[in-house]
Amino acid sequence: MATSPENEALQLLRSFLDALPDPALVVDRSRHLTALNRAAEEILSGPAALNRDLALSIRHPEVLGAVSSVLAGGPPQALTASFPLPVQREFEVHAASLPGGEITALLTLHDISAARATDRMRTDFVANVSHELRSPLSALLGFIETLQGAAADDVEARKKFLLTMEGEAKRMARLIDDLLSLSKVEAEEHVRPGGELELDKLLESVVSTLRPRGDEAGLRIELKVGDGNFTVKGDRDELEEVFHNLVDNGIKYGRGGEAVIVDLSHVDRIPDVGTPGIRASVRDHGEGIGSDHLPRLTERFYRIDKGRSRDLGGTGLGLAIVKHIVNRHRGRLVIESRAGEGSTFHVYLPQIPD
Repeated sequence: MATSPENEALQLLRSFLDALPDPALVVDRSRHLTALNRAAEEILSGPAALNRDLALSIRHPEVLGAVSSVLAGGPPQALTASFPLPVQREFEVHAASLPGGEITALLTLHDISAARATDRMRTDFVANVSHELRSPLSALLGFIETLQGAAADDVEARKKFLLTMEGEAKRMARLIDDLLSLSKVEAEEHVRPGGELELDKLLESVVSTLRPRGDEAGLRIELKVGDGNFTVKGDRDELEEVFHNLVDNGIKYGRGGEAVIVDLSHVDRIPDVGTPGIRASVRDHGEGIGSDHLPRLTERFYRIDKGRSRDLGGTGLGLAIVKHIVNRHRGRLVIESRAGEGSTFHVYLPQIPD
């Protein structure tokens, strides 16, 4: 059977639409949906509403109004719209009339969800950095003003204020160091390190360095190493920072008289990867973390108890740095915890075959 010119034109239109990366839909003068591409089918759950009113597929008054305006002979329309799909997404929507004898309109949707999320993260990041720096700076300025005035000749007050000022200055220095470290590892995250190192030797060094701090806190640090070869591809300084952060957190948030246990072993399957690897786990016996906090622990500046974290010298960036370094090494960070039962941080890294 010969294909009619109308069907050929429709097939040509659909081929053209499928070549577009963004969702695209065509409606006729009655606002009935006549064609859409594969990208549009994915966000509209298929082509079931073809030849029916566009409102059955897109329930957004402003978008429908823009299409109606174009069909009535108006100029091209552009707007931003959010759609409550399985996951909330934001689109730049464009509607324009198509040339030809029939009155039709082309509707395209460009997903800007990731860009908007990045903008929000950048705004939040700047706001957090400003807040974290403003607090110690305000304290320093206040103490300086006091030392220049009422406490200028008070030896005891001067000693007390200078000690506090030193602590605030060190807090800012830690924050700046962590910001630089985070910026560096994010910039290099797409490039996998090419060196090799023995992870068991590195952990021995980290535990040896932090053991005196554990003794001061009344905590033991135990290192348990399984059998076999623990050579991995990686940047020694970055992985040292990972485990220094995790063991140091175990000391800060662990319970006195208990142990921080560092366990190194082989696993048959890295989570979400499926290949064999090496697992280095750091477990404390502290207060633990509620399940509602676990998904956000690696966010920049996220703290469960902000006051306690600052008192312990935390910047709110340590676990974010850990996550990005582990990602750069093509590994996985898995956190397990329950309130009142302590926490375990698992770092999975690919294994170099023997």
